[in-house]
Amino acid sequence: MPIYIMMSSLTPEGVQTVKNNPDRIYEVNEEIQALGAKVVAQWATLGEFDFVNVIEAPDEKTMARVSIELGSRGTASYRTMPAISIEDLISSMQ
Repeated sequence: MPIYIMMSSLTPEGVQTVKNNPDRIYEVNEEIQALGAKVVAQWATLGEFDFVNVIEAPDEKTMARVSIELGSRGTASYRTMPAISIEDLISSMQ
């Protein structure tokens, strides 16, 4: 299944939400699953992005739907990109 990297930066409202209800992070992961994708790894990070997520989705349309749904809430901004495994990259060059 295709893999996508989604990096997110919380807005002040998003920071307050996570501070008041840290389990909201897990709830959002469940909402992503209901949209047809799955968070397979997730890290909180320091710097430009607050979270880095590895997400499986069947196609770009599904991932676009996830991005639009999450972005429409106004609690974070997102940057999403497709990822190719190193094994797939190497085999494509041989």
